[in-house]
Amino acid sequence: MTKAKNENLQGTLALLVLKSLERGPMHGWGITLHIQRISNEVLRVEEGSLYPALHRMEQERWIVSEWGLSENKRRARFYRLTALGRKQLAAERENWRMITGAVALVLDF
Repeated sequence: MTKAKNENLQGTLALLVLKSLERGPMHGWGITLHIQRISNEVLRVEEGSLYPALHRMEQERWIVSEWGLSENKRRARFYRLTALGRKQLAAERENWRMITGAVALVLDF
């Protein structure tokens, strides 16, 4: 991913992670792969961005984590949404729609 694309992604990382976890618990690598697949390989979340974001979201109590086994039988930390995280997802989604709508207005003017 180019630097410009990474900068655009930074502001949306919480939204993307929360939306991914809406489907159910996932480990960090699973979140990364999910975002990459769903975006047709356009969005790539680097570990150096993902894990600090997951930590912040845990501190905010939007997500909780527990240890489990991944598909390949390796120990992994699985994250899941909390009720507060579902509320935050709704707020993040609404904010995203407002911002993209405003940007579209400026671009189309």
